[in-house]
Amino acid sequence: MEQKRQKSVKGFSKLSKEDKINWIANNFFQNPTLVQKELMSFWHPNAKQQKILDGFSENTLSNFVMPYGVAPNFLINGHTYCVPMVIEESSVVAAASSAAKFWSTRGGFKTEIIGTTKIGQVHFSWEGNYETLKAVFPKLKEKLIEDTLHITANMRKRGGGILDIELLNMTHLEPNYYQLKASFETCDSMGANFINSNLELFGKTLTHFFQNSSLFKGKEQEVNVIMAILSNYTPDCLVRATVECPIEQLGNFEGMDSKMFARKFNTAVNIARIDPYRATTHNKGIFNGIDAVVLATANDFRAIESCGHAYASRDGQYRSLSQCLVEHGVFKFWIDIPLAVGTVGGLTRLHPMANRSLELLGNPSATELMSIMASVGLAQNFAALKSLVTTGIQKGHMKMHLLNILNHMEASEAETKQAVIFFEKEAVSFSSVRDYIATLRNNNQISTLKN
Repeated sequence: MEQKRQKSVKGFSKLSKEDKINWIANNFFQNPTLVQKELMSFWHPNAKQQKILDGFSENTLSNFVMPYGVAPNFLINGHTYCVPMVIEESSVVAAASSAAKFWSTRGGFKTEIIGTTKIGQVHFSWEGNYETLKAVFPKLKEKLIEDTLHITANMRKRGGGILDIELLNMTHLEPNYYQLKASFETCDSMGANFINSNLELFGKTLTHFFQNSSLFKGKEQEVNVIMAILSNYTPDCLVRATVECPIEQLGNFEGMDSKMFARKFNTAVNIARIDPYRATTHNKGIFNGIDAVVLATANDFRAIESCGHAYASRDGQYRSLSQCLVEHGVFKFWIDIPLAVGTVGGLTRLHPMANRSLELLGNPSATELMSIMASVGLAQNFAALKSLVTTGIQKGHMKMHLLNILNHMEASEAETKQAVIFFEKEAVSFSSVRDYIATLRNNNQISTLKN
């Protein structure tokens, strides 16, 4: 009779890592000993490094391995980079590398930092008269900045800090709802902790200001701070990456001349500007490149993606993040994208591989990293669209998919070589590869028996 398993547990977070693994293995897996060994096999061999990794999150059991690759030959603003990329999807790194090489002989990527401002908000409710609050806001603003001087001191020394604080009346959308909207410059830091620390102190200052002012007496004049938190929507922390060249320098693609290629490419981008169904996949490809660099440098890909998608919808419809222009004999392709990233603080220097990634990139500033990420996103987008309007996306993608299937089937080196040749002209699917390998192995068995 199978032993009844314990699916819930008390005090799990207080268990040692080994005890956590034992509980998981014994209660959720058929072969606990194998699972225990597997989880522990991915521990970092350096105990000190593993302790650092364990500290990143809660209830850590092991490390989840992702491929760490590089895309060389990225010419950005006249400087050549070898860009680290962490991603599990096949053909992404190859596509980025191909586009980087293509544009390196056509002027490379040019970038412009349009802005670096980040936003934080204090949301509060108040039942009083808005005109009264509006009149005293200059004094409140002065007090908010004064009370946070000790928090902003080091950032101000580096040229950052609080840029402005606005009072927003939102009562037309939600009864009694107001907002303090603050803008920040966080220099080379992503700045989440810095911004949130300021905002939480803003909330306390706001409460004290109302309590100590003779203008706000009575229960109906009490302010209620609902929450204080940064916004991951940073449309003013924006970078533009561009590639361009004379149309004839684009060359020919699979028998398609440069003029036809430019026209089809431009139309493909326009479709992604007007059709949300296409725009979603189009922008996903852009983030294939950006996210891979974000992960390699231990930045926050969830925040960056949510911001990018919000920015793509800023006019009320979800659109392509990239744009194309073909006129006067010139092909121009560019992307405007908000990227709130950091190269100091957080995990960027604490994570051993992220630290190496930044070193590989020449220890860039936050704005330089913005430029690199935007360029990789644009390169990825160019490579995907180039494939779509010429050979189709599956040719390169399925080549890598074939190798993954062969690995899944534990194909030998000889079998892999034969399969790669065979499927150059055949459609790749799991069943077709399985049948082909089975045929190879069956023929080999027959040959062995005859000999």
